[in-house]
Amino acid sequence: MSELQKSFAKAKLAGLPSEAPLPLHAFREEDEDAEGYTLDSLSLPESAQEEDSSSASSTSSASSTGTIKPNWPLSWTNYFAQEYFLENVRPDEVVIHHVYLTVPSNKGPLFVLHHGAGSSGLSFAVFATELRKALPDAGVLSAEARGHGETVVKSHDGTVKSKPHDFTIRLLSSDLSDTVKLVQAKLNWPQLPDIVLVGHSLGGAIVTDVALRRCLGAAVLGYAILDVVEGSAMDALKQMNLYLATRPKSFPSLASAIHWHIRSRTLRNDLSARVSVPPLLYQNLEASSDSGSEPWAWRTDLLITEKYWTSWFTGLSKKFLEAKGGKLLILAGTDRLDKELMIGQMQGKYQLQVLPEAGHFIHEDQPRKTAMLVLDFYRRNVRSALVLPPKVSQMMKETKTANTRSITPGCEDGDTL
Repeated sequence: MSELQKSFAKAKLAGLPSEAPLPLHAFREEDEDAEGYTLDSLSLPESAQEEDSSSASSTSSASSTGTIKPNWPLSWTNYFAQEYFLENVRPDEVVIHHVYLTVPSNKGPLFVLHHGAGSSGLSFAVFATELRKALPDAGVLSAEARGHGETVVKSHDGTVKSKPHDFTIRLLSSDLSDTVKLVQAKLNWPQLPDIVLVGHSLGGAIVTDVALRRCLGAAVLGYAILDVVEGSAMDALKQMNLYLATRPKSFPSLASAIHWHIRSRTLRNDLSARVSVPPLLYQNLEASSDSGSEPWAWRTDLLITEKYWTSWFTGLSKKFLEAKGGKLLILAGTDRLDKELMIGQMQGKYQLQVLPEAGHFIHEDQPRKTAMLVLDFYRRNVRSALVLPPKVSQMMKETKTANTRSITPGCEDGDTL
């Protein structure tokens, strides 16, 4: 925006009333729990900042202080360099894995991110930006589970399965490890870079299973799970049906969907909501005002996964403590810890961090703080930081591992791409 345009805009805004005459769905109050992401201090690439400032007169909202608060969606291109649709042919299905990717440089690590149930790969968009601001050589790969985002499951005849029925944790973790291997093949990497797995909620259970089964072999330095432990997850499942029954079935616009996520405090960061909410919905062209339905409906039907809910989290604490690699648990409150994790914490088996100002979507509510915790975790576990001399047996094991790192590893139970 030119200086002349800015002056003209300021002059126009000065004449507006303190409460702009916009539809109710376009308004939101300032959220004190978010990390201070406002139009004046967006943690965005310059291109996104220009988009925000130059478009402030379109679909925007206003706080009681008169500051313009936009609710229009943001593009994934502000946060990731590429997206890929990767075909994975299996005996009983063909999966088109959708991923967002920024490739690591200068031997930097790759952070492999997995969202929770009902979310998408863009749940980690702002987090990924904050991570790379602090470590520019890092790569980020944000995967989307089957039935979520733009990942598609087909039959061999090409027919799209509108409701894939297998959501076992074993298959979901195989999907993730296969996705990483497909990216490796796509980009002709001779070997996988150092990997840190990061998963939120269900994604935490998925990355833990990948680490436990060693599906990515010695490339995995460690894994971090965000706001999910076995005990509290099981308790939360008891309320899941009520939550799904009471949330809106559809929305008149993407802006209203973003607004609902902020107003309901499902998300506490309006910037993250603007990029993570739109992929949760699809435009239902058959919706009509006569039938009372609205055009933007939920993309993922969580009810069809109900029979898998308990199995996702059963034994999670034990698996988390037993899997090889560094371990990080970030919670929104210490009350979420169960007995097994309390004992493990006292024994120093994993690193625990708490962000009490965040809600369940820690990485969206507090992306900068979460990214710094994950980055510090990586630095604690990076191979070059190990200074103690290893035992002879360990040296022999590492030499053997180094000689085989270029071979795409399979899971210890025999699962392969």
